[in-house]
Amino acid sequence: MKNVTMKDIAARLDISTVTVSKALSDKDGVSEELRDKIKSVSEEMGYRYNTLARGMKEGKSYNIGIIIADRFIRDDGDAFYLKMYQSVVKALSKINYYGIMEIISSKTEKELILPNMISDNKVDGVIILGQINFDFVSIIKKTEVPLVFLDFYDELSDIDAIISDSFHGSYMVTNHLISQGHKKIGFIGNIYATSSILDRYLGYYKALISNKLKIHEEWIIKDRGEEGEYIEFTLPEQMPTAFVCNNDGVAYLLINKLKKLGYKVPQDISVVGFDNYVFANISSLKLTTVEVDIPLMSETAVEAVIQRIQGEKSPALRKVISGKLILRDSVSRLI
Repeated sequence: MKNVTMKDIAARLDISTVTVSKALSDKDGVSEELRDKIKSVSEEMGYRYNTLARGMKEGKSYNIGIIIADRFIRDDGDAFYLKMYQSVVKALSKINYYGIMEIISSKTEKELILPNMISDNKVDGVIILGQINFDFVSIIKKTEVPLVFLDFYDELSDIDAIISDSFHGSYMVTNHLISQGHKKIGFIGNIYATSSILDRYLGYYKALISNKLKIHEEWIIKDRGEEGEYIEFTLPEQMPTAFVCNNDGVAYLLINKLKKLGYKVPQDISVVGFDNYVFANISSLKLTTVEVDIPLMSETAVEAVIQRIQGEKSPALRKVISGKLILRDSVSRLI
């Protein structure tokens, strides 16, 4: 027999799943008459809301939802967000909470469909891992479930955000290239796709300006569309001597592309990345990069969502976690 969900109840009554969720968890925003009707229909349909609602009200479900857009779970080995997810689950286990992952399809995101974990009242709070459509964030926010952003932020939002120091990290790694004699430096990443890529571009930009180096627009190359889907990037005819890539996965895509075109890395062109995860060590060429402190970011995000669950009313937090420059052999020194 099919389990009855909040979507089923909402369809029966021709109301939103948000209204059903509020009624079953005894939250404000629903009249007593409608609340009683929703509960009556829920019982009639066999939905076990009593236990779930009581658990939510008392903060005893001990489940934290972790939402990730499917574009961040790639088939080519890009496991950065899976690694961060594992780190979040580890941080949750230390305080006797469980992490439930829900991968959001582009269709769900575009059509603004509430995640199942929220519509079915399965979680006390939610951590969104990786940048997602802000209209989609808005429908989650309307449910009043405690919410934290991890690895992205929104300037106009009042939601807690835990991020790596993308600006300073990119500034450091670009300055390292300059210290090795590089003056013609490109950047690979779509600055409109995520807040972290934009910050990494701005760090790169500052390093060039600070050293009075020219910005070449043709050396700013998109690696993905504005909705985050990766695209084949096109290299310019007149090449720089080095590239700053917005993450390690893109850096290795670039290295492979350069090899196919006959360039040697780092002898002809130097390449640096960002994140320091699996891609930084998967070949004989070790990548100069910026290490993101995944454990500290995860623990901070967990602390933030638990505080919100416990009723913390302070202004939205933006916590910036510093990274570390890792020097390896993907950079050559120019004479």
